[in-house]
Amino acid sequence: MDHVLMLSAGENRPLPSSAVTVSVRSASPVNTSAILLTDAGRVRSDADLIFYNQPTGPGVGYRSSGAADIVTVDTAALPRDITTVVVAASLDGTGPTTFATAGALTATLSGGGEELAFTPTGLTSEAAVVCLEIYRRNDTWKVRAVGQGYDAGLAGLVAAFGIDVEEDPAPPPPPGQPPRVTDPQPWPPANQPVPQQPSPPTTAPAPPLATPQPPVSTQPSGVPMHSDLFAPSHAEVSGQGIQKQGSKMCRIGLSGEVMARTGSMVAYQGDLNFEALGSGGLGRMMRQAMTGEGVPLMKVTGRGDLFLANAASDVHLIDLDGTDGLTINGANVLAFDSTLSYDIQRVQGAGAMSNAGLYNCVFTGRGRIAITTDGTPVVLDVDAATYADPQAAVAWSSSLRTSVKSNDSFNLGTLMGRSTGERFTLAFSGQGFVVVQPSELPPGGFIGGTGGGGAAGSGAGGMLGGILGR
Repeated sequence: MDHVLMLSAGENRPLPSSAVTVSVRSASPVNTSAILLTDAGRVRSDADLIFYNQPTGPGVGYRSSGAADIVTVDTAALPRDITTVVVAASLDGTGPTTFATAGALTATLSGGGEELAFTPTGLTSEAAVVCLEIYRRNDTWKVRAVGQGYDAGLAGLVAAFGIDVEEDPAPPPPPGQPPRVTDPQPWPPANQPVPQQPSPPTTAPAPPLATPQPPVSTQPSGVPMHSDLFAPSHAEVSGQGIQKQGSKMCRIGLSGEVMARTGSMVAYQGDLNFEALGSGGLGRMMRQAMTGEGVPLMKVTGRGDLFLANAASDVHLIDLDGTDGLTINGANVLAFDSTLSYDIQRVQGAGAMSNAGLYNCVFTGRGRIAITTDGTPVVLDVDAATYADPQAAVAWSSSLRTSVKSNDSFNLGTLMGRSTGERFTLAFSGQGFVVVQPSELPPGGFIGGTGGGGAAGSGAGGMLGGILGR
């Protein structure tokens, strides 16, 4: 294939082969997808969207080669009621927000010894674009250069073809009933005794040349190693389900399945299987791509013991009984029971200055969730007007009402740098609790984009969300 034929917008050509490959290359990071359509120009179901989180379908496949996204299409293997395959690209949120400044985007179709290429031009405010469509006309397959863009990104594009990215909202808690969200191992600990400082020894110190004593150990006699590592405080905890293992790790006695943060496994014993799930659902994947919020998930199944941690953050457990939800930054989710469900929802009244971002994860149902904080948090009961630094508020009862309070007027002192440093505060009202960590760093520290989103390398953030991970 020495010659590449460049197509112009609207131009169509006979498909050079029944089996073709479309390579999508872009100067900015994009997510490539293929959409299977019927004669009505609509999908039959969500299964007709082929992308990184659902990479195979009848006659269509997706993979990434690093430098390009690859879509394969075999028209002979397509269902008879599928008449069009759309190949589209959408900005993934880690770079420019529109194709006006995203650089060149090129889709190249190869097959039958031919190469056809198309570079959309004239894009301005669009965040997603249909590059090519492979379609059947009178039992003959053709390819057309399209170049149609969508300002609403991937969500707007797929909605145009009949995919609903919204999910049914969880039912509200009964009116007037306080939330019942409890931590089986409360934090901060209640009635914890204050350690007493030992009194100074009254005996004389040992002579300098005294023989060193071995460390205190509970290791059985006859074993050739002795260390305080073998003390009971370092032993594995017991029990089924999600448990705390010390203060910075959790252990899951697994006999079935659990949802865990991708990359959080530090050790396991037994027969366990790990399956990457991206952001955990089609609708959430699209909202994660738009907002930067979500939880990159893996499903762990089997029988055994699983140990999880995230950057040595403190671990806490919360049990939800179904009467109220938990609103939490996705970066602070470590693991949760598969009986819980979550969605990505807008934080009412909160803007981009929040640690939670404009969006947050909302967990509902009955089950246990393990969360992390940067240090030992305080849990505030909202029985009066309650305010928290936006970067320190980690989680709260979903039934609480949120708003933003401005603490610092914009005046000459602010312009000269004499600001309070506390320009905005999250305000909470209602009945519930707020978890506040002793840190005002956003997830990932001061360096944005260090987390993972639903797609590899898609730690979206900036104005619209908290970056996942650290």
